[in-house]
Amino acid sequence: MTEIGSISPEFCAGKLKPLADATRLAILELLLGSPKHVSEMNAVLGLEQSLLSHHLKVLREAGLVRSQRDGKAVLYTLAEGVRHTETGTAIDLGCCQLVIGNG
Repeated sequence: MTEIGSISPEFCAGKLKPLADATRLAILELLLGSPKHVSEMNAVLGLEQSLLSHHLKVLREAGLVRSQRDGKAVLYTLAEGVRHTETGTAIDLGCCQLVIGNG
């Protein structure tokens, strides 16, 4: 497949596919404001721990979030390649910008 500029359609699809889920979008929206521990996200989302872990794993594997140990807890942030836009209501995925939340 041909590349559009310097970004291939496969790259874009790889970033967007994991975001075709409302829970994963909600996780990114939470992380737009600041890094969050798993327990903080779960207090807002109200998911089973295993389901939240699954969604976080999908986002990590897609390179959209990163995790780091913080004592006994795990702290999540947006990945380095995923940037906030100037308005703070959208993220730049490198292939497109995605508006998250109510704007």
